Amino acid sequence: MLYFIGLGLGDCKDITVKGLEIVRQCSRVYLEAYTSILTVGKEALEEYYGRELLLADRDMVEQQTDEILKGADVSDVAFLVVGDPFGATTHSDLVLRALNAGIQYRVIHNASIMNAVGCCGLQLYNFGETVSIVFWMDTWRPESFYDKIKKNRDMGLHTLCLLPSLSRGRKIYEPTRYMTVAQAAEQLLEILQNRRDRGEELAMTEDTVCVGLARVGAEDQTIRSGTLQELASSDLGGPLHSMIISGHLHPLEVDMLKLFSGPEGLKTLKMTNSSTYVS
Repeated sequence: MLYFIGLGLGDCKDITVKGLEIVRQCSRVYLEAYTSILTVGKEALEEYYGRELLLADRDMVEQQTDEILKGADVSDVAFLVVGDPFGATTHSDLVLRALNAGIQYRVIHNASIMNAVGCCGLQLYNFGETVSIVFWMDTWRPESFYDKIKKNRDMGLHTLCLLPSLSRGRKIYEPTRYMTVAQAAEQLLEILQNRRDRGEELAMTEDTVCVGLARVGAEDQTIRSGTLQELASSDLGGPLHSMIISGHLHPLEVDMLKLFSGPEGLKTLKMTNSSTYVS
C-alpha cells in the first residue's frame, strides 16, 4: 500500500494518531520537501516519529516516481505531505502512477491552509477560486492572478492568495526566498496602477480590506487585517505567508476582522444593506 499522509500545518505533533501509527509500520517513509514547510525540520520529525525520513524533492516526485513506488506492491510505503495531501497542492499524478503499477493507495487527511484560513473569521463558503501570486522577475511580471481576483470580487467572493517560495526543490544551492504579505500587496498595488493607467475598471483599490496570515497553525500564528495599502507596509515575521482579498462581508465577518486590525480599524468598509459590507 502507498499511503499519502497529511502532516498538518504546525509542528511534528500535528500528524494524526492514525497517520503516526501508519508511519511507524511502513518499510520506507518519504517526506515531500518542496511545496510547503513546517515550523520544525526533518530531524525533529524523525525524532518524534521514530523513523528515518527520505527527502523527496520535486525531481524525485515528478521524474523518479519508480523509486518511491518500488516495493509498495508487497510492503507499505508512506509519502508525507505538509498540510493535506490533496489540499493546496495535490499529488494526483503519483496516485495514477501507483494505480497503473498495480499498487493500492490510501489517504490520511489533515488540516490544510485551504480550510485553516477560517481562523481569521471569514466564512469558507464565501471564498472563490484560490490563486497563486508569483514572484516577479525583471523581465517577467505576469498579472493573470489579478484577473482571477477580479472574477471573484465581481461575484462578491473572497480570494485566498497562496504566496510562493523560490528555489525549493532545486538541485543548485540557493537560499530559499519566501514571499511575504507585504511583497504580495506591493505587486498588487503596482498592478492596480497599471490597470488604472490603461483606463480599466478596477476590481479593487488601495483601500480594499485584505487579511495577511503568517504561520497558520503554529503557536506564533499571526493575522493582520487592513487595507491593501496598509498590508504593503506590514511585517508578519517568518514564513509561510498567505493573503486574502475580501469580497462582500457579513457583519459577523467584519466583527472578526476587527480583532486583527490596527488602531484605525476598518474605516474603508461601506454598508450596502443590513447584512453586507464592501470595500
